[in-house]
Amino acid sequence: MKHHHPILEGKRALVVGVANEHSIAWGCAKAFHALGAELVLTYLNDKARPHVEPLAAQIGARLLPLDVREPGQLEALFAELTQLGQLDILVHSIAFAPKADLQGGLLDCSLDGFLQAMDVSCHSFVRMAKLAAPLMTQGGSMFAMSYHGADKVVPNYNVMGPVKAALESSCRYLAHELGPRDIRVHAISPGPLKTRAASGLKDFDLLLSDAVARAPLGELVDIDDVGQVCAYLASDFARRLTGSTVYVDGGLNIIA
Repeated sequence: MKHHHPILEGKRALVVGVANEHSIAWGCAKAFHALGAELVLTYLNDKARPHVEPLAAQIGARLLPLDVREPGQLEALFAELTQLGQLDILVHSIAFAPKADLQGGLLDCSLDGFLQAMDVSCHSFVRMAKLAAPLMTQGGSMFAMSYHGADKVVPNYNVMGPVKAALESSCRYLAHELGPRDIRVHAISPGPLKTRAASGLKDFDLLLSDAVARAPLGELVDIDDVGQVCAYLASDFARRLTGSTVYVDGGLNIIA
């Protein structure tokens, strides 16, 4: 099996969730681009656009708007993608919970906050998968971003724990349903990373220093580490892998 060309050459990737250059989604987009893929990025709204536009330009990516809470926007995005033709890779790297519900404990989480968190952070991936699958005519791969707080209790992660658990389970069920179409689905679980999303968590700096102290590899992971793992999983090297929760955390998850 000789590879004389970039391993993602000729593939098209949709990456949802780039907010700025510190975003995990940006790490994925850069890695796919470096390995020859063609990129489509989305931006949340007009406020986010100036932060994402220069990044899209850097990798020659097409840029389209997407707020999964706005009725019709997801469908409009996929109508555009259908015009482009085949899609091979999908990255879902968005999550949301209202601040009051995120910063309070689970007991105090409102129904509305719980449903919003579930809608944006979990069900939007299912909706995306449904629209993306018909475009993955040659098979493909889908990724959603999780965190160890889905599986074990991480103090201050609160409502996002149950929500990410639902997301990881959704990845397994989608892997089962989409397997016959040669579409592979993985949950990616990075160690703590300094992103804009993480800044919403209480005592996040403690989480970071603890991760460095306790992880077997003893260093923080960065967005490029996560991107490279997704690139590997999107390539033919990983064509028999699906339904996994893949930890990119320097081994932190194995430590009691």
